[in-house]
Amino acid sequence: MSETVIDSSGETQFGEMLRRELVQGDRALAGVPPVLGHMLASTAPSLVSDDILAHIRGMLGDISRQLIRAETAALHSDRNPEEIQDRVDRLSNHLAASSALLSFSFALAVEGQLAEELQERTGIDQVLTPMMQELIASDDESVAELAMATLAAQARFIQAHRRMSLPLGELPAELFHEILRSWSHFAKDVSPASKTQVEGLLRAAYDESGSRTGMLGRLVSTMNSGARAGLVIGHSGLALFATALARLSYQPREMAVLSCHTSQLARLALGLLASGFEPDEIAHTFMQLHPDYSPPRGIKSLNQEQAAELLASTMPGSGS
Repeated sequence: MSETVIDSSGETQFGEMLRRELVQGDRALAGVPPVLGHMLASTAPSLVSDDILAHIRGMLGDISRQLIRAETAALHSDRNPEEIQDRVDRLSNHLAASSALLSFSFALAVEGQLAEELQERTGIDQVLTPMMQELIASDDESVAELAMATLAAQARFIQAHRRMSLPLGELPAELFHEILRSWSHFAKDVSPASKTQVEGLLRAAYDESGSRTGMLGRLVSTMNSGARAGLVIGHSGLALFATALARLSYQPREMAVLSCHTSQLARLALGLLASGFEPDEIAHTFMQLHPDYSPPRGIKSLNQEQAAELLASTMPGSGS
C-alpha cells in the first residue's frame, strides 16, 4: 500500500479535495436564503422541493399570525378576519427578507423531512428513540426530568412540522429579538406605547432554555463523554444525533442538520470524523442516512484533528 502524501500544511491531498467540497457546499447553503426569498415571492414553478417551500411559507405565516394576534390584543382592536389575514400576509412577506429566519426555517424543514424519511426507511421513531428511553429511565432524577421534557418538545416539533408552524418560543434568542425588531419596523401604524407593551409581553413569555433545541443541547451536555453515543443515529434518532454532532464537532446545530442533506456529505463525513468516529462508523452512518451514497473518497487518510481544522477553516466567518 502506498503512503499517503502529506503537503506542507500537514493536510493530505484528499484533505484539500474535501476542503473544496466543503467550500462548494457552503456556497450553496449561502445562496439558499436569497433564492428562497425569490421563490416565496414568486408563483412560478421552483427548483426547490415544493414540500420544503410549503413548510417555510407555513412557518413564516405562523410567526406572523402570532405577532399580529399579540398586536391586535394589545390594541383591543376590532379588526375583522379579512383585515387580520391581510396584515398577516403583509408581515409574512416582510419577514421573508430576513436571511437568518429563512436559513433557520430551512434547517427546520430539512430536519423534519429527514426525520420522516429516516422513520419510513429504518423504523427509527421520530420521538421515542432507544436513547431517549434510556435517558428517561436514568437514575439521575434531573436527567430523567429533562429527558421527559425534551421528549414532549420533540413531539411538539413533529406536530408543528406537520402543521407547517413555528412557535415564537422555538426561535433562538438572537433571531427572536431580530423578529421583534422587524415587526416593530413593519408596524408603523402602531403607537410606540403599544409596541412596547406587545414586545414586553412577548419577551416575558420567551425562554430560550425551554425551547426544543435548548433542551436537546442541555440533555446532550448531561451525557458528558457519553455524548458520542448520540452519534449512533439508529439508537439516538435524528434530533439527538444532530445535537451531539454539533456539540462534538463544534458546529452550529443548524449546520449539523444541513450536513445530513445529500448536498453536504463532505461536511457530514468530516463532522463525524472530527467528533471521534472511525471510518467504518462513518460508513455505517451513511448507510442509515443515505444508503445510496458512500463517504467521500479519501476520508480514511485524515485524522480527527485534521477534520476539525478543515471544518473550522470553512465555517461561516472564517474568511474562507
